[in-house]
Amino acid sequence: MDFGGLRVISLESRRAELMEQLVRRFGGDAFVAPSVQEIPLSRNDEVFAWAERLFAGEFDMMVLMTGVGLTYLRDAVVEKYSQERFAEALRLLTIVSRGPKPVTVLNELGVKSKIVIPEPNTWKEIVPIIEARPERRITIQEYGRHNPEFAAELEKIGAQVTTIAVYRWTLPDDVGPLREAVRRIAEREADVIIFTTSIQLVHLLEVAEQMGRARDVRQALREDLVVASVGPIMNTALAEEGIEPDIVPAHPKMGNLVRAAAEMAATALARKRRLPAH
Repeated sequence: MDFGGLRVISLESRRAELMEQLVRRFGGDAFVAPSVQEIPLSRNDEVFAWAERLFAGEFDMMVLMTGVGLTYLRDAVVEKYSQERFAEALRLLTIVSRGPKPVTVLNELGVKSKIVIPEPNTWKEIVPIIEARPERRITIQEYGRHNPEFAAELEKIGAQVTTIAVYRWTLPDDVGPLREAVRRIAEREADVIIFTTSIQLVHLLEVAEQMGRARDVRQALREDLVVASVGPIMNTALAEEGIEPDIVPAHPKMGNLVRAAAEMAATALARKRRLPAH
């Protein structure tokens, strides 16, 4: 089965072109509205202070949350220090990688990850793994926004936690496509929406609020559109808005998500709208 011409909205940004190709390959009428841009933090004083602590041996373990975050961190550090010094310091730590993407960057540095967190790659899978280990001076390379809950859970097991972030998420410079996505959702001119990260929902609702259409968008997502979610973190973000995903793939990957949505969307849409399946 495929989408059968259903109107599919995606808020993908970095992989927007790939998402559009996937949706069209599976027979969907794709509209991709980039919702996020990653902005490296302009001041690196905090990174340099963190690097000095790293070189001084103040950490036992480092948790890497994203590949792009590690790339930004490496680039910031090497503005002042050599890449080899950075890599050598990392080799002395127990490296925990949230999934495979940080591993690729580590390989470029000649550093191995001791622990790679399996699917669904959320921070909740990381805590019990760390709890079973002796390291308690832990630094976390964060992604676009701070995760105080993760840090708090580590502190509960006796960890000293230091976070470091070198980029943040903002709205794209051109919010026109995102505004159009809001309009289509609010006016029921879409059938399926695909979410691959929670910040997409945050920014969708932020723009909808600016347009005075947040209530319409929430209602449409709850009652009218098929909502496809990539996995547990996204599911939690949806639940916080009172939205239940209609489709979640067995494995939290974009290709799996689009494939599952294509196979299940028509049936899910008929059920949600109480229409005959086609």
